[in-house]
Amino acid sequence: MLNISNAPHIRNMRPTAAVMADVAIALLPVCGVGIYLFGWQAALTLALSVITCVATELVYELLMKKPVTVGDLSAVVTGLILGVNLPASSPWYLPVLGGIFAILVVKMLFGGLGQNFMNPALTARCFLMISFAGQMTRFTQPFTGTDLVSGATPLSQVQGGEQADLLQMLLGQHGGTIGETCAVAIVIGFVYLLVRRVISPRIPLVMIGSTMAFIFLFQLCTDQAALAFSANFLLGQLLGGGLLLGAVFMATDYVTCPITKGGQWIYAALIGLLTALFRVFGSSAEGVSYAIIIANLTVPLIERITVSKPFGYQKKKEGKAV
Repeated sequence: MLNISNAPHIRNMRPTAAVMADVAIALLPVCGVGIYLFGWQAALTLALSVITCVATELVYELLMKKPVTVGDLSAVVTGLILGVNLPASSPWYLPVLGGIFAILVVKMLFGGLGQNFMNPALTARCFLMISFAGQMTRFTQPFTGTDLVSGATPLSQVQGGEQADLLQMLLGQHGGTIGETCAVAIVIGFVYLLVRRVISPRIPLVMIGSTMAFIFLFQLCTDQAALAFSANFLLGQLLGGGLLLGAVFMATDYVTCPITKGGQWIYAALIGLLTALFRVFGSSAEGVSYAIIIANLTVPLIERITVSKPFGYQKKKEGKAV
């Protein structure tokens, strides 16, 4: 008998929970270093974020009498990604509000996992950045816990033409969000995801490469064109902010990135272009979160123009009028 079913016809036999577990494991070095650097405040922020995301999904599904899906661990991953994108000094209500917004508004109201058109954790971060700009840009010094000047991160210093301590940026000994400070921890998570074949290197590498290329080109158009040729400036742009974290853990989200190879190239390059525009010409030193969210919205169009034509497909020719 011929069994006819709807697409997709090529499936990955790994369950969702296994994929999400791998992503959570890859985030452990990032979370662990963040807790080591920023102490109990970082641990509390991460815990509140994860608990809120899981609880929100569970309560919504029970109230709506839908199948309970918290076992797929997607809410846990959303909570971890949201948590590492928050400052350690965040008051308790930021991870709570962010978790509710990410799961309820961005994910569940659009149909649950696989139906959301934007990354839930990043959308929640953008929501918090707009609503609580002061708290979201107030960082603490690692180990000491003392408050830094609002927005005083190595990336903002690099943007101002100052020299960055690249070793500190590699090891995370500077202010920033819980997960963006230590480049080494992010790379460890990236390697783990590659070994486990959870992601391909295509999107992260193209996104990072295009960001650096566009920053170089755009910097030549400004009154600080000399910075474009400074190795310290370019490496500071690479290691600073959320570029590495976004490229590895957020731009590669299965639901909100293209499935076609050509589409992934376009999608990653678009994120790089937008990130460079925000960083060079924008008022904020950061820009990765907004770049990924905007690129998420273009994914249906990107897939439409990059999808392969069916075998034997021929475009119908319009007949000539008699």
